[in-house]
Order: sequence, then C-alpha cells, then structure tokens
Amino acid sequence: MVTLTQLEYLVAVDKHRHFGKAAKASFITQPALSMQILRLEEELGVQVFDRSKQPILPTALGKRVIDQARIAISEFKKLAVVAEAAKTDVSGKYTLAVIPTLSPYLIPLFIGPFAAKYSDVELTIEEMQTSQIIAALEAETIDAGLLATPLGEPGLTEEVLFYEPFYLYVSKDHALAKKAKIREDDLDGNDVWLLKEGHCFRNQVIRVCAAKDQHCVLANVRFESGNLETLMGLVDKNGGYTLVPALAVKLQRERASSPFRLAPFADPIPAREVSLVLSRRSLKRPVHEALKATILSVVPEEMARKKSKSLEVVKIDK
Repeated sequence: MVTLTQLEYLVAVDKHRHFGKAAKASFITQPALSMQILRLEEELGVQVFDRSKQPILPTALGKRVIDQARIAISEFKKLAVVAEAAKTDVSGKYTLAVIPTLSPYLIPLFIGPFAAKYSDVELTIEEMQTSQIIAALEAETIDAGLLATPLGEPGLTEEVLFYEPFYLYVSKDHALAKKAKIREDDLDGNDVWLLKEGHCFRNQVIRVCAAKDQHCVLANVRFESGNLETLMGLVDKNGGYTLVPALAVKLQRERASSPFRLAPFADPIPAREVSLVLSRRSLKRPVHEALKATILSVVPEEMARKKSKSLEVVKIDK
C-alpha cells in the first residue's frame, strides 16, 4: 500500500531532481529514500523517474503520478487546517512570502507589533520573486504572499492593502533634479538603473521610464541589481536615477549627506498596488485578518485609504 510518506518523498525528488538532495531535505538517508521510491513504483507498477537523466526527470506517466501525489498531500494537510479553522483564536503555523522590493521597508514596520500581539502564531517569512510566490501558493507550500498586484491568476484571491506611490531617486547634478515635479515624458530611459530580470518592480520602472532595456548611465557598463539599495548607491556615486517606492523614502531621507534628490511625480502619480494574496482554498482566515489589520495599522494612513484619483497603478508583467 502506498503511504503518505512515500508520496512526500516522491514530491521531494521531483522538486530537487536529485535523490541525495531530496533525502537531505527530507531528513532521511539516500538509500532509505531510494528504497521507498522503488517500493512505491513497484506498488503502482509505474516507473516514476528516469534515473538515466541528469538531473533526474519524471517519466511522462510519472508526471501524472507526481501531480496526483501533490493533490493527495494537500488534501491530507487540510484535515489539520479544517480543525484549526474552526477555532476563532489567532494561532498556528503561518508562512508568508514577500517580494524583495517590499520586504526591507514593510517587514520591519509590522513584524514586531504582530509578534507581540499574536504570540500564538508561529510566523515564517521568506523573500521570493513574484513568479515564485505564485508557484508556491499554487503548490500550497506557503499561506500567503505580499506583492504587487493585480495578477489576475485563477485560483488566487487578492486582498488589496494599500497603494504605494513612486518617487524619482535622482543624482543632484542630473537635469531632472532641478524639476519641482517629474512627468513621465521627462524620462527617456537612458539614465535609469534597473533591477535584474524577474523583479516585477523592474517591469513597472520600464513602463514608467519607457526604458526598453536602453539604460546606459555608464556607456561601457551594463549592470542590473537584485535590490533597490544597490541601485540607490549607484545613483549616489555614478549619477542617473531610479524609481523608489514610498516606503523606502523615509529611510533614504535620513541619508542627508548622499548626493541625491527625491523628486515627486506630477499627477497621475505612478504607484503600485500592494495586496495580500492567498489561495482560494486557504482556510487560515483568522491569521489572514490579523496580518492585514497589523499591516494597515503601520503604513501611512494616506496609503491605506482607497486609491486616490491622483494615482495611476502601473501594470506589472509576471
């Protein structure tokens, strides 16, 4: 008879595409894991993995078996979640994923108040890019994600928290630093520093700046960073500009000695919509609501209100 443990080992091997790595992640020896997978294959009469491939790949029929294994594991886990959902108290394990361009500025604001008020919640927070969060929500390996929306993904629910306007972070000796307010047609994209591929904020900046990958602040250097702090450092030392979200503004204004200017945009102000995104099958409503309430209590009031007519949400490409 196939066991739940065998199904979990099956999914682990598919995730890591390596028996040794899957065994390590599953806290079992490789021979023991391999034996369990072999027994499962014998029980089903199906070869799930093609062991001649490197990395190991599932067979065509094996893919279907693995998909069904994920469903079976998910349904089993719901037994505990259903029991937990019947409770009205805020407690239990909860995993939250946050995009890298939001986490340095939002997490420090809410994590302390949340931990103090909801001490019965075992909260785990991970940084992931948008595509990774979507995949993790679909696989039900996380409970929710904090990211820019709208996504329009079937099976996911987006609960809007706030609207975060963008500012231009520009070197003081740049021509745009002299403008009281920035209009999008002031930006040609040739002096902009960008995040690397995979960050939704990069795509939003490209839309606002009409950059189309033409950025060349330094003619003979092509550099794309994985975080906003690095981009702001590049502006400080090498000129040009980048866009920063409002929650990052306070931190940067504390850097009084840095040679930059934060320039506001004219209406309509480009902004991002930030939402708590979860699977429609999620049953951890008490924790969801507690998390939302805590976040809304720490972000600026004007951002947590209904979207202002002066803001224009910049579309994202996932």
